[in-house]
Amino acid sequence: MTLVLTLVSQGKDVAGLAKAAPGGSGAVVDRSAGGWSVAEREVAGGAELVSWLEAETPGAGADWAITPQTNRKKRLLISDMDSTIIGQECLDELADFAGLKAEVSAITERAMRGELDFAGALTQRVAMLKGLKLGALEACHTERVRLNPGARELVATMKAHGARAVLVSGGFGYFTSRVARMAGFDADRANTLIDDGVALTGEVKMPILGREAKLTALLEETAALGLTADDAVALGDGANDLDMIKAAGLGIAYHAKPIVAAQTLARIAHTDLRAALLFQGYAVSEIMAG
Repeated sequence: MTLVLTLVSQGKDVAGLAKAAPGGSGAVVDRSAGGWSVAEREVAGGAELVSWLEAETPGAGADWAITPQTNRKKRLLISDMDSTIIGQECLDELADFAGLKAEVSAITERAMRGELDFAGALTQRVAMLKGLKLGALEACHTERVRLNPGARELVATMKAHGARAVLVSGGFGYFTSRVARMAGFDADRANTLIDDGVALTGEVKMPILGREAKLTALLEETAALGLTADDAVALGDGANDLDMIKAAGLGIAYHAKPIVAAQTLARIAHTDLRAALLFQGYAVSEIMAG
C-alpha cells in the first residue's frame, strides 16, 4: 500500500520536513497557498517515521497525517463535540453555574485521559448538578460555547463534496443540537439530561452514549450510506473517542490527550480543523467559508 505523509503549518515552511522524513521516496509535492504551508511525500510509514514526526514537527508548528494514497476524500464526517468542534467542555462550564467547575473539571480530565470509566464519571458529575435551574443551560450555551477555528469550514467543504456530517458526543443533546446547527452538521447524537421541568434531577437518561456508542454511530452512519468505516473521517480528543477514531479510514486526534494521540496516525495540535481537509487531499483553494 502506498502511503502519503501530509505536513501542514500556518507558520513555518514544511517542505524541508517532508524532504527529510525517514522512509520518504520521490519528490516533495508543495501544495502551499493562502497562508498555509502544505507538503506531501510518499513514505514507507512505520514507527521510526512516527517517532521522527513527534520529535521534529512541534518546532515548526506542524501537524501531520500518514494516509493511504487512495480513497482520501471521505464521505462521512463524524466528530466529537467538546474540545473538538467547540473549545469547551460543556459539562465543566455548566458546573461553573453551580460553583463546582474545579471539582467537575478534575473528573472530566481524568475520564478523558482514560483513567476513569466514562459512564461512571459522567453519572458522578451529573449527580453533582442536581437542583441546578434549567436556565443555566441556556446561559451556558449563550455565554460559553464557541466553535473552534475551522469547524464551519470543515463541515461546509465536506458537505459541498457530497459528505454527510454527524456530531456525536458523550455530552448532552441540549448542547449538541445547538452546536450542530451552528457548525452545519446534518445530525447529532448525545446523552440526555433529566429534569423535573424546573431544575436538573442529577440523572442522565440510560443507556449512556460513551465509547462503544460512538463506534456504533460510525458503523450505523456508514452502513446507512452504503459505505464502510474506511469511507469516514473521525475526530476527537478523549479516550472515549478512541474506538471511533481507530475504526475510521482517517482517524484524527485533535489537540488530544496523550492516550489518544499515541494511537493515531493523524494529529492536529498546532493548526485548526481545516487541517482535516488538507489531510484528505483537498487543496487550500477548495476550502469553503463556513
